Amino acid sequence: MKSILLIGLGSFGTHMAVQLSQRGHQIMGVDKNEERVNEAMPYLTDAQIGDSTNKEFLSELDISGFDICFVTVGKDFQSSLETTSLLNELGAPLVVSRAESDMQEKFLLRNGADEVLYPEKQLAKWAAIKYGSKHLLDYIEIDENNALFEVPVPSSWTGHTIARIDVRKKHNINIIAVKYGGKFGGPVMPDTVLTSDMTLLVMGDYKSVQKCFRL
Repeated sequence: MKSILLIGLGSFGTHMAVQLSQRGHQIMGVDKNEERVNEAMPYLTDAQIGDSTNKEFLSELDISGFDICFVTVGKDFQSSLETTSLLNELGAPLVVSRAESDMQEKFLLRNGADEVLYPEKQLAKWAAIKYGSKHLLDYIEIDENNALFEVPVPSSWTGHTIARIDVRKKHNINIIAVKYGGKFGGPVMPDTVLTSDMTLLVMGDYKSVQKCFRL
């Protein structure tokens, strides 16, 4: 469980609050709009109504005591930038700010953000890869070069073991785990026999996975 400061309770910020709350984290929500704060309260541990660009207001929140500070302010980029800079100045251990353009991402990183969330860009890439590929069930980016893919077992692989297929040597990808009926079936071993009712969780770069599974 982590102590989280969530600044900006618009649509994205509220969705963040819901997801963080479901995972058992303690969340302090902040927004200058009282109505937004009230709507998000069911998912917050505590809340404050105030201007996050006001240094005195932020200082009263004991910024250094939070594990993560999220800045999810929407359309007002100037406020987002000022808030990010103040959080960094006040000793926040980790500042994660939302961007809506490449330029915003650059400015945020230069002015105190440790990491940047860019939902539109990240979702667009995910959707392009998932829906632009054949057979690909899901995709999670790990870094710029590697990702975790969920793919069905090719018919030519059924009845064979992981060791016999040897995709690591042939295609430079790793089969990490299997799923049955959408549920995690555990990590694979060299003697794991593949069946048609499995899906595979494989890790590698997109081109190698695309070539191996003909995506």
